[in-house]
Amino acid sequence: MTMRNSAAARWALSRRGLLASAGGLGLAAAAGPAAAQAATPHTLDDFFARDGVSGVVLSPSGNRIAIIRELYENGARRAVLDVVDAANPAAAPLRSPIGDVDCEEMQWASDERLLVKVALRTRSSTERTSARSLGPVAGQEIVSRRMVSIDPSTGGAVVLFDNEPQRMRTTTNLGVIADLLPDDPDHVLMIAPTQARRIAALYKVNVMTGRAEEFERGDFDTVGWQTRNGVPVLRYDVNSAGNTFEIMARASGERQWSFVRKVRISDAPEFEFVAVTDSDDVILVSARLDGEDVQTVREFNLKTRTYGPPIASRPNADVAGGLTDDRGVYLGATYWNDRLEYDFALPELAPHHRAMNRFFDNECNVHLLDIDRTHNRFLAYVSGPREAGSWYLYDRAARSFVNLTPRTALQTERLGRTEALDVTTRDGASIRAYLTAPPGGAPGPLIVLPHGGPEVRDVIGFDRTVQILAAQGWWVLQPNFRGSGGYGLAFAAEGWRRWGDRMQEDVEDAVDHAVRLKGLDAGKVGIMGASYGGYAALMGAVLSPARYKAAVAICGVFDLPEMLAYELRDDNSPDNEIYRFWTRRIGDASTDREALERASPRRLAGEVRCPVMLVHGAEDGIVPVFQSRRMKEALERAGKSVDYVEVRGAGHADWEDDVEQGLMTRYIELFRRAFA
Repeated sequence: MTMRNSAAARWALSRRGLLASAGGLGLAAAAGPAAAQAATPHTLDDFFARDGVSGVVLSPSGNRIAIIRELYENGARRAVLDVVDAANPAAAPLRSPIGDVDCEEMQWASDERLLVKVALRTRSSTERTSARSLGPVAGQEIVSRRMVSIDPSTGGAVVLFDNEPQRMRTTTNLGVIADLLPDDPDHVLMIAPTQARRIAALYKVNVMTGRAEEFERGDFDTVGWQTRNGVPVLRYDVNSAGNTFEIMARASGERQWSFVRKVRISDAPEFEFVAVTDSDDVILVSARLDGEDVQTVREFNLKTRTYGPPIASRPNADVAGGLTDDRGVYLGATYWNDRLEYDFALPELAPHHRAMNRFFDNECNVHLLDIDRTHNRFLAYVSGPREAGSWYLYDRAARSFVNLTPRTALQTERLGRTEALDVTTRDGASIRAYLTAPPGGAPGPLIVLPHGGPEVRDVIGFDRTVQILAAQGWWVLQPNFRGSGGYGLAFAAEGWRRWGDRMQEDVEDAVDHAVRLKGLDAGKVGIMGASYGGYAALMGAVLSPARYKAAVAICGVFDLPEMLAYELRDDNSPDNEIYRFWTRRIGDASTDREALERASPRRLAGEVRCPVMLVHGAEDGIVPVFQSRRMKEALERAGKSVDYVEVRGAGHADWEDDVEQGLMTRYIELFRRAFA
């Protein structure tokens, strides 16, 4: 295999060795490792540069690779499709224009047809008043999504459902694929609303002509299906509040759907489809059953609605998903440790993945995206703290590992390194944290970045916010405090009803550990986070006013009793199931009100000493914007320094890059003033 480990070889095959050629491929001949010694950090503009790659996919046979690039010329945007010969990826690709559209997804229907989901954005000419924002807002942006079927040899295209002009005029989303039907190269199954009753239905769509035929109709609350060889086996129905799915199942030969499980939409689901099996009535799912600590991969019998024993399981680690080939055959389970790992069902694949990791000195996440049906060629997306993302082609037969294209122009040597820390907390527990150094690694200020959720986790990977902060000469700390997800239910439960104390103390203990370990300036520490991380940022400023010199809180929760009351008002589930979920994790306002008030930054605004910046999306449906508005008012009443930004038309920190860049500029200015 052509994977020499010398510095020159690694440089030549890495994305740093690519020239910006017309096809985006080829190795740099004039430069080399000596030219990559400079460690000048990237500018903020570099992190938001617009030229880039939207996606890369490998065809089912493994013979073709499709790459969609977004180019800007004289201020005008255009998307193009490059089709690469997988047997000779260094050859010039076949290029076809797509146009001035957002390309959101791409899949091969067959080797002869490529499906691209495009988003067309327009803005209504009338103004409207938002129920969740102050006063009138600009005309609403209307996003229409369409699936385009492209002949990769000619660039000729057809829009699916294009033969139905009324549906095309009245339906905004016609871009949802349910099944690629690998045994039927001319058709796919898609989800779209019916024209008459506007409920979800499955359609069999001809990718050559665009014509659609209704295949199966859902109920009024149905939003999706999971199919096996073109036959629906799971159905997803959403409640009226839009916060839970009811998962229904149907075995072969059955007409009626039966209830399986209810899951919260905004959480990491504890039941997910993974793969098909050889049996018509058995699928593989990832699930956590009652009394179990970790989520595992196991069989689920559609006829008996029963589970088999785990076939992929690790202690203290939830399975993150499954790896399948072109036909949906199960190849293994994915896990996050510090980095991405696989437990392969086919043991012969494991040494190949280990070799790919070694090529990057075990610093990156080698994510296997596409595997051809012969298991010879693998498309891998490689990312890490100092690798903003590149797509590689691994060919077992040719014993080669080839860089196809980088996602951005960010350079490895100008990004900060990340290391894992084992932190012993004040009560003797152990947590994991990740510390990113600025390029060059000189001691300096520290920004602590608690994650949201809170039942998610950070990993060692590329994080644009982290690298932007590191480029300013600052160290960045990401602690997986108790209450984080991914480590099993017991670890998450260690944070239940401990908002503002144990979870916050773990953050503080991680800060102390990093400062001691690296000799950082304990007098120059800032804190910043979104969602639960926004809560932790303000609670840190309340509980440790002498520690933090500035705090940035984005879409945060700041008054726990008010947040619980909001959840109760918004909960239309039987027995207030959603509200009870949060009372188990935060506390019960009827019995724990005093403790909840003590853990609410809005009630303790007078304790804050540092300058604060609050940011919230005006249309946030997860954490209502009034949480930040009232936090701002409380800080102002207490005579504190607060800067407030409300992003009109945005939800839960889901604004566009141009808004994010402007906000990042303000975050950086705030921390610079605080550290001066």
